[in-house]
Amino acid sequence: MAGVGKEKKKRIEILDALRGLSVVLMVVHHLLYNFAEFLGAPWWLFTNPVFDILHYIFAGLFILLSGISSRFSRSNIKRGLIAIALAMGITAVTYYMEMPIWFGVLHLLGFSMLFFGLTRKLWDLLPVKAAPFIYIVLVVCGALARECLTLKSDNVWIGNLISVLGWPQPDFVSFDYFPLLPWLFVFLLGTATGVFIRDRKFPAWFYEVKPPFFPAVGRKALIIYILHQPALYGIVMGIKYLIGQ
Repeated sequence: MAGVGKEKKKRIEILDALRGLSVVLMVVHHLLYNFAEFLGAPWWLFTNPVFDILHYIFAGLFILLSGISSRFSRSNIKRGLIAIALAMGITAVTYYMEMPIWFGVLHLLGFSMLFFGLTRKLWDLLPVKAAPFIYIVLVVCGALARECLTLKSDNVWIGNLISVLGWPQPDFVSFDYFPLLPWLFVFLLGTATGVFIRDRKFPAWFYEVKPPFFPAVGRKALIIYILHQPALYGIVMGIKYLIGQ
C-alpha cells in the first residue's frame, strides 16, 4: 500500500515540462516587447503572424495546465486567493513602471481557481466524457461573442467589469490582458482534462517520460512569472543606459 501512495504523489514530469516551455516562451515574448518599446528594435520582432498565433497557443497552454493542476490541489480556493493577492502586487509594480497590468494571466488564473473551488460541485455534475466537448463549445462561443457583440458603459465600475469580462472599454489599458471570455472556459477545459490524467486514463508513457530542463522551469513557473517582467525591465533599462539612449 505504501508504494501506491507514493505513486499517487509522484509528479507528472511532462506537465511540468509543458508548463516550463510555456513560461520560457512567455518570457521571450515579453523580452521582445521590451526591446521594441524601449530600445527601438523593429516591432515585427514582437508582433508578426507567427508570434501572434504562438502567443495565444502558449498562453492557452499555461491556462489549460493550471486547470489540470486544480484536480490535484487540496484547496483551489486557497490557491485562488494567493494568486489574486500576487496579481494585485503585479498590478501595483507595473503601474509604477508605467506598464499597468489590470487583468493579466495571473489575475485570470486567480479568479478561475477561486471560481472553480466555489462551484466545483456544479461542474462535476457534467458527464465526465462529455465535459471536454462542452467546454470546447463554450470556448468557441465565448470567442465568437467577443467578436460579434459590443458592450459599452459610461459608468466606470460597470465599464471595468465589462472589460474584465472581455470587452475592453476605450479608457481600459492593460499591458497583459486575458479576460474571462473565452479564457475561463479554457481553464475549465483543463479541469475536465485533469480528471482523465488523475485517473490515469492517458497512455503509460505520459506518466513516466522525463523531459530535460523544462520540468525544473515548470516547477518554478509562478516565481518566474512574478519576477520576470521587473527583471527584464531592469536589464533593458541597463542596456539603454549603457548604449546612451
